[in-house]
Amino acid sequence: MVQMCIVFLFQYLDKQSLSYASVFGLIEDLALQGSEYSWCTSMLYIGQLLAEYPFIYLMSRLPLPKFVGTTIILWGIVCMCLAVPNTFAGFATVRFLLGFTEGAVSPAFVTLTSLWYTRSEHVNRMGALVTMSGLAQVFGSLLMYGTGKMNSRLAPWRVMFLICGALTCGVGFLFCLIVPSDPSKAWFLNRRERLVLVRRMALSREGGDRTNFSLVQMKEAIRDSKAWSVFVFGIMLTMPSPVVIFASLMIKNLNYDAFQTMLFTAPSGAVQIVFVWIGMLLCALLPKNRCIVVMILSIPPLVGNILLLKLPLSASWAMIVSSWLASCLTGMMTIFLSLSASNVKGNTKRAIVNSYYFIGHSAGCIAAPQLWTSHAAPRYFEGVVAAVVSLCLLNVVIGFYWYLCYSENRERDRDALPAPDEIQGSIDITDKQDRLFRYSY
Repeated sequence: MVQMCIVFLFQYLDKQSLSYASVFGLIEDLALQGSEYSWCTSMLYIGQLLAEYPFIYLMSRLPLPKFVGTTIILWGIVCMCLAVPNTFAGFATVRFLLGFTEGAVSPAFVTLTSLWYTRSEHVNRMGALVTMSGLAQVFGSLLMYGTGKMNSRLAPWRVMFLICGALTCGVGFLFCLIVPSDPSKAWFLNRRERLVLVRRMALSREGGDRTNFSLVQMKEAIRDSKAWSVFVFGIMLTMPSPVVIFASLMIKNLNYDAFQTMLFTAPSGAVQIVFVWIGMLLCALLPKNRCIVVMILSIPPLVGNILLLKLPLSASWAMIVSSWLASCLTGMMTIFLSLSASNVKGNTKRAIVNSYYFIGHSAGCIAAPQLWTSHAAPRYFEGVVAAVVSLCLLNVVIGFYWYLCYSENRERDRDALPAPDEIQGSIDITDKQDRLFRYSY
């Protein structure tokens, strides 16, 4: 878990570093105009989107930790290369490669969570991972602040990318060395503890990691309405997300200098962490109502975006606090990822459905920044309106997902089911095939 958290920290840091770099001269040094900065944001997710397709196959065929560790090292190398370009074309190309090399990490970590932890533990584990998003924003803002104070021949934003990339490479090597390929091979547990771990996962009706690709499971994933709901979650949740990248520019446009902007951006990460843990607390208090928790967590970003539309620009601190609230999307992401980890069985189907979310996530992150163009600063009206609409539609989709899971569970409760011993947790079957399986909602 510690290794996955560290990797998530650097993944979010690498993604958000563009926001900090924009305040410290990247836009001027690359002579970015019009929507070119927005395209620098989108290019990462175009690469990530294209990576999902081959990675769906590779994640079901290769041992996950070694495969993911290799991609982490590659993305660290690419991140360091972001310090090299002097033109929009060169920088956008490297951003594309960065997104491509990062594409395996998030869906693979959802899969690893489902392999190592029981369904009752998924919310807390995913919450710990997504907490790294807020921590990365705090750490990244302070790192950029310190880098900006350095006396270096290189521009501060170039030094920032070199530091982030080098640290990521080190994390990738550690991940390959430390993380076992399977719970039964956990080197940090004794023989009895490994047997207990495998058994508790079998009791959770989890069959473990396999290295086979099933066309039958692929067809089931394509026909599953719940799986496609996960895809829509990814789109609707990420349409409001550009506020995280553009918040620093919004704050700078309120007549603050670069160093003040970094200091005022950092608390946004802390606010995100608070709402992630509020979501986890609500899931503990309402263990069978995760969908309702998502609806509750959608209120703060919805309020924040509405305030960004309505507040006068002269109310600078109110605008800053509103941007913090508008960025509080990671709490909902925690619940979505936990639902994806809890509600999908089958080696191939799990890889496909987990990738559905991140394909939707990438599609939303490609489209949304195009509504946040330089001529719309500092209000970014089109982008903020799109965020408000997406958050409203998100509640409709989560209601539909709740209905599907509730109906399926009720139908299974009415059916005559086999005795529990007739279906073994070690068999690679899907949630549709295992009639003793119950969906979380």
